[in-house]
Formats: sequence, C-alpha cells, structure tokens
Amino acid sequence: MKIQFDEINLRAAMVGDAHGLKSSEIKNEQGAALNALAGFRKLVEEGCYGFPHLPFQTAAIEEIGQYAAKVRGSFDTVCLVGIGGSALGAWALDCALHGPHPVQRACGPKHPRLVILDNADPALTMAALESMNPKKTLVVVIAKSGATAETVGVFLMVREWLGPKAAKRIVAVTSEDVGDLKALATRESYPTFHIPKNVGGRFSVLSAAGLLPAALTGVNIQKLCKGAAGMTHLAWQPDLAQNLALRSALLHYLIWTRKNKPIQVAFPYSNRLWGAAFWFRQLWAESLGKAKTRKGETVHAGQTPVAALGATDQHSQVQLYMEGPNDKVHTFWTIARPADPGRIPRTKLGLEGFDYLAGQSLAKLLDAEQRATAAALTSYHRPNCTFILDRLDEEHLGAFLQLLEFQTAFLGELLNVNAFDQEGVELSKKFTCGLMRRKGFEAYGEEFQRYEAKRAATRG
Repeated sequence: MKIQFDEINLRAAMVGDAHGLKSSEIKNEQGAALNALAGFRKLVEEGCYGFPHLPFQTAAIEEIGQYAAKVRGSFDTVCLVGIGGSALGAWALDCALHGPHPVQRACGPKHPRLVILDNADPALTMAALESMNPKKTLVVVIAKSGATAETVGVFLMVREWLGPKAAKRIVAVTSEDVGDLKALATRESYPTFHIPKNVGGRFSVLSAAGLLPAALTGVNIQKLCKGAAGMTHLAWQPDLAQNLALRSALLHYLIWTRKNKPIQVAFPYSNRLWGAAFWFRQLWAESLGKAKTRKGETVHAGQTPVAALGATDQHSQVQLYMEGPNDKVHTFWTIARPADPGRIPRTKLGLEGFDYLAGQSLAKLLDAEQRATAAALTSYHRPNCTFILDRLDEEHLGAFLQLLEFQTAFLGELLNVNAFDQEGVELSKKFTCGLMRRKGFEAYGEEFQRYEAKRAATRG
C-alpha cells in the first residue's frame, strides 16, 4: 500500500510569500501538530472517539462477511436507505471499487448493484422502485439514531413495496440499544448490525454502515480494513515525514489560517474517486464548521469544501480558480497506475488536432491534464497539493479514507474545536419534526410559525 503527499506547490517558493508557506513557518508549528496528535490520541484512548479502532474490530468484520456470504445469490440489487454518513461512505466505496456511477456493469446475483436512496425526494424514490424487482432486492436501512425523518419516510415506502414478506429482505444498521429502528428490527426479526456509540455518521465508513453494503456487493472488506489498519499505525507516528495525515493536517491548517484560504477544492482526477469527494465534503464541512472552540470562545470556524472532477471541471470551474479570488487551496487526488489505461487507436486521420493523440492513452492524457492544471494554478500563485494513490484497490482505498478521517480529526485539534459534534445541523431537524407534527416537537413547530409570521410581515 503506497500513498504519497506532494506538498511542493503549497510552498512560498512556488506560489509566493503571500499565498504559500515558508519552511520556517512549517517548522515553527510542528510542536502544535505533535500536541494535536497527543491530544487526539488521549481522547481516543479514553473512548471518546472510536473510528481509529474500526479496522481492528475483527469479530464485527467477520460477522458482516459471514452474513454477506450466507445471503449471496438471493438478490441482484442492494437498496440502501440512509442519508449523510449513512449513505455517502457506501457510495464512496461502491463508486471506487465497482466503477463510476451511473456507468457500472450489469447486475445479477453474482454482481449485485447498489441503489442508494439518500433523499426524501419522491422523484428519486419512485424511479428507484420502478427500476428494481422486490423479489430480487435486499434492503439495507441505516440510521444510527433510529429515527432520521428522511430515512424513515423512504423506508416505510420501500417496506410496503417489498410486499407481505418484507422482513425476509430487510437488514438494519443502527445503534445497539436505543432508537425506534432498533425496536422495529427486534419486533420484525431483521438481521441487525450496530454502529458503535463513539463513532459518528461521517466517520462510520469502516463500520457496518459502509462495510455491510460493500460486502453484500462483493467488496473484500478484510483488505479494505487491512489498508485502513496500516494507515492507522502511520497516523499515530510522531514523525511528520511518515505521518501523512498529521503533516497534511498541519499544512492545510497553516494555508487556511495564515494565508487566508477559506475554501478547499477536493479535486479527484478519477471518476472512481468522485463518490469519495462527496463523502469528504461532508466530513470536512460538518467536522470543522463550528461556532465555538472547546473553551466556548466564539470563532465561527470553517473551511468550505468544494468537489471538482478532473478533467471535467477544468472546463467548468478552473477559470474561476485561476482568475477569481485567491481564496482557495486545491487538493488533487490521483491514481498512479489505473487498472486500464484506455488505449487510443493508432489510426491517423491526417488532422493534427486528432493525430497527436493516436497510439497514446486516456490515462496519460488525464495525468497530463492534472499536472498541467497544477502547474497553471501555481503560475497564478494558487496553492495546491496532491495525494497520489499507487493504485485503486481495497487496501489503498481503505488507507486513503482513514487518512482523510485522521487528517480531519487532527485539524480539529489544531483549531481547538470539537470535530465530532454537529449542533448546527440539529435545529433544522427539530423544525422539520415540528412541521411534520411529531410528538414532543410542538415547541419547534410553534417557533417555525413565528418565523413564517415574521416573513409575511416583512413581505407586506
């Protein structure tokens, strides 16, 4: 397993003192990085946060693998019902290892497809139901709280669509001892897998939330966790040359806070990593966008993550990145050895705009596009860096996702914010429950009505 981090274009020597980092600036903050490492490790050892332990939970991994083997061949589609961290991790894994959505191989009992219902949009839900056969579909419903409104609403429709023997084609992933989904799963005898209490949704990709859908669609989850375990070992090392998660966290922290780059562009040059870019967007935004520090100081911290796809978004976003506000850091994700280079035919047509590409490959072209974009951004004093995966398989993907989770946790420590709560999300959830007349949320319904009255008065 080999992942590299190319930081050169974050340096002042490449993009100028106003936008890049001097060696002295990095050296002066290495102590802060080591304190972040020690602080986070202490919290993990105290049991506060559990994602670093997930790759080592062999009993849970084996149980998931055994269940997947037991039911294999009885379905051609896995329908995942979940939202946020209960869906994005599974999408990242599926997109990377089975091929970019929506262009994937034909489904069947040996190669079931994954359909993800991650929004309470009737258009999405009805189109998905029309595309599946209820007798050949296994439904995985995921909600740690057990009562996420969007997930519950969609699941009730899917459950009815399955027919009178629905319970035989449903498996649940939720908390072990709380929540209405757990209660329903117990009542209706669904096979059930659990998300540890100290693992939040956006950090749950290597829990049952991500591993179960992956195993059911044929991913080798043992190799996935092996790669993540190797990266976890490196992430605890105090040597910043070895510890890519800590080093990248420190450099992103300095570029963000010292060079005023409040936007990070996650820029995969691979359609297979496109799902991971959306998974990362939630991870970064929800973990680091915080109103207060751990000491209660108001800071309104946050770096806005943007997902861009290379080379597609060279033709839609790079104009802004080159000539617009210099308020971004660009992080490229590349694959050194793609599985298939995509050979371009050698036939020449007597046209220079075509013939220079004859006999080359799409992989070489995409690599040239990425390196050219990095060079162009650098020439305009736009800081950028690159993660390079030697290849894209289970081990490398598991390691890379674990690296990004550690990077996020370390950056939270550098900012002195709690990267593992999400108070800003909760109010809209409570308003929703109030609007839908859920018992116990009447006060939020009333507060929303006051908001509506204020809108009407302002409009008038």
